[in-house]
Amino acid sequence: MQCTDPDHRHGGEDMIKRVESACLERGLRFTDLRRRVFELVAESPRPVKAYDLLGKLHNHSSAAAAPPTVYRALDFLMDNGFVHKLETMNAYVPCPHPESGQHGSQFLVCDECHETLELDANGVVDQLKRQSESQGFEPRRLTVEVYGLCARCRQSH
Repeated sequence: MQCTDPDHRHGGEDMIKRVESACLERGLRFTDLRRRVFELVAESPRPVKAYDLLGKLHNHSSAAAAPPTVYRALDFLMDNGFVHKLETMNAYVPCPHPESGQHGSQFLVCDECHETLELDANGVVDQLKRQSESQGFEPRRLTVEVYGLCARCRQSH
């Protein structure tokens, strides 16, 4: 069973325009490949892996995309806060607020359907940063992943 709550989908032309606008404001190059990779991540109803993106690029393009090219596009998108990587799944999700350039994220991930919901818990990020820095550690990227069952999957049990 796959949860496809339309309120949690991030694709669409509005999202692309917001990323384009953020790139213009920051002086970043949003190349055709970066755009297409972002579109594929944003269109996916669940977290998507790099090799799945590679397969989709091969299916929809005459130009061959190699794994390093896809990973460079994903690195660009992550470095600029347009997508987030779920480390435990090794998969990517779009950032619902790409204009912020936010690098600290918290996610609820359903173990069954893989529906992913990004939380806006800045207090958690701030506290983790403070505690990290008090230990002499310089955090560069913060991702908190909470796994369990979404409401829809809980109801089906």
